[in-house]
Amino acid sequence: MKMTCINCPMGCQLEVKLNGKEVVVTGNTCARGLAYGKQEFLLPMRTVTSLVKVRQGGVVSVKTSGQVPKSKIFDVLDQLKNIVVDKPVKIGDVIIKDVLGLGVDIVATKNMI
Repeated sequence: MKMTCINCPMGCQLEVKLNGKEVVVTGNTCARGLAYGKQEFLLPMRTVTSLVKVRQGGVVSVKTSGQVPKSKIFDVLDQLKNIVVDKPVKIGDVIIKDVLGLGVDIVATKNMI
């Protein structure tokens, strides 16, 4: 599998292979690239950002407090589609605690007063 490392501005071109039970990463120039290549190969993770409705009108931006498995992104978004919050909303307010039991919260990233 070929990929571009996104952990620093170098943008190393990684090649990741499975050699028996060992994940082998080549093309990285630092340890962060090695870790990124292995993680992306074994279990790609992403931060999810979206919008939720505000009952008094408008929307507020939200994101996951940490990364979730890439395969769960649409499940997380599905949880958000029917959420409606009331003002006031402050940056960091937890909108959904431990979404899908993944160990991350959905938090507000904008103030709505």
